Amino acid sequence: MQGIKALTFDTGGTLLDWHSGFRDAMAAAGERHGVTHDWAALANDLRHRSLKAMLNLGGDEPPAYNMDGAHRMSLDALLAENGLDVFDEADRHAIAWETPHSWQCWPDCPQGLAAIRARYIAASFTILPYRLIIDTAKANGLSWDAVLSCEGFGVYKLLPEAYEKAAYYLQLKPQDCMMVACHNFDLDAARAVGFRTALVHRPLEWGGADPQTGNIPDPAAYDIVADDFIALSEALA
Repeated sequence: MQGIKALTFDTGGTLLDWHSGFRDAMAAAGERHGVTHDWAALANDLRHRSLKAMLNLGGDEPPAYNMDGAHRMSLDALLAENGLDVFDEADRHAIAWETPHSWQCWPDCPQGLAAIRARYIAASFTILPYRLIIDTAKANGLSWDAVLSCEGFGVYKLLPEAYEKAAYYLQLKPQDCMMVACHNFDLDAARAVGFRTALVHRPLEWGGADPQTGNIPDPAAYDIVADDFIALSEALA
């Protein structure tokens, strides 16, 4: 781990439990309107659609929306396709905006992040909007040294330029930075531009039902593989 000066953290999924948030918000709206559905499956579908709308955004033209917009566009399409037009504007705003801005973090995050931040620069490096990171940090008692949102870069992961800009704004070389994520695609893209990498397991990210959960095609490809942030902190010691 010699030479590492900063850890840049994927935030949605790696720190924040989006699945439970979306699932519970949809279930609450359904209960208000007297409808039932597989809310867990819809939560995963919403996440898949939103990610697809965001990854590599800005490569061809300036982004026309951020992740809040992707959540709302994806939700509207999802509800229409599943016969859930009964969900009104208040329901949709609650699911697509209020819920993500109050996502809860995984239990190990506050302690583990604090231990890491005591020794390294700890930055949120995310496709999520600045405001969402601010709101979830306050809601969960998280402290960041910096928030590096692709919203401000104008280019989004997995474009190499996003990772290069993250290192640039920290005034570091990519090899001085370690990308921390539970997603292989994020780590692989970071490694391609010179970042060191740490894979953190989040087996419940997709509610334990998605085939991507725990997908580690080659653990040896990463510098660290850890079960949580506390274990990550210990591995960095």
